[in-house]
Amino acid sequence: MSPGSYAAAHLIPPHSLTRLARHWLEEDTPNFDPAGVCVGSQEVEAWLLCKTPNSVLAGSPFFSAVFTEVGCTVDWRYQEGARLGPEAVTLTAVVKGPARCLLLGERPALNCLARASGIATRCSRLLATANALGWRGEVAGTRKTTPGFRLVEKYAMLVGGVSTHRQDLSGMVMLKDNHIWASGSITQAIRAARSVCGFSSKIEVECQSLDEAREAAGAGADIVMLDNFQPQELHDTAKAFKEEFPALLVEASGGVTPENLALYFSPQVDVISLGCITQGCPVVDFSLKVQKPAALEGTKNSDHRK
Repeated sequence: MSPGSYAAAHLIPPHSLTRLARHWLEEDTPNFDPAGVCVGSQEVEAWLLCKTPNSVLAGSPFFSAVFTEVGCTVDWRYQEGARLGPEAVTLTAVVKGPARCLLLGERPALNCLARASGIATRCSRLLATANALGWRGEVAGTRKTTPGFRLVEKYAMLVGGVSTHRQDLSGMVMLKDNHIWASGSITQAIRAARSVCGFSSKIEVECQSLDEAREAAGAGADIVMLDNFQPQELHDTAKAFKEEFPALLVEASGGVTPENLALYFSPQVDVISLGCITQGCPVVDFSLKVQKPAALEGTKNSDHRK
């Protein structure tokens, strides 16, 4: 379990949870729910089952918020950030409420939990790779997130133990190649950005060479990103840059994957960011199974609950 797993849920304002849950429910059921006629409003119990062993649980506040909106309760058997498994099926939570309401919340809640847990699981494994090799920098996400779902995905990064990087365009100034080409030079871009962001925001500059990194540092950048460097080139450039500007942060990005992450570790690299934390990340397989009344009596203490 990552150190921030317990505290991460406290970052989410309650009104944001309510707003998101209502939006997801409205998207999924904008009009009538014809299938609700089949089940009615009798009280039922459903088991949340995780079928991806050794996954990290993330997204429980969002899952619970969806069911709160439809009048159901959730009893979690694991805490946020816990590693589930290694059993093929792990009972993760029990949901209770009116049948038609429980089934209204089923898919939006599962979608959120599956996505968030997949991201947290990938982040946890990336962090484990860094720790195993003794690298003390920060593994970070990017803004390559799903539109409308960024809060959940950034939250999942925290549960998985990595840095979220900037939350949005307002959170930190990042001057990429298009900004530099459009403004004329790195120096001009930094001066223009600093004139409006003042002292309260850091400025990061995407650089393609050591000379560009030097120009960025000289113009007042706080962070230089060495973008799309091959590992050995990255190490040589970062070392030379740090010898001249030891106080500035160096970020490596571009072409980094879970498979080659270890090649980018260096004492001179402070941050490594990966778009694949969110793009193409596998989800965790969860299902929600309503229990038949006859099954409830004999299976209360089944192995699924362990």
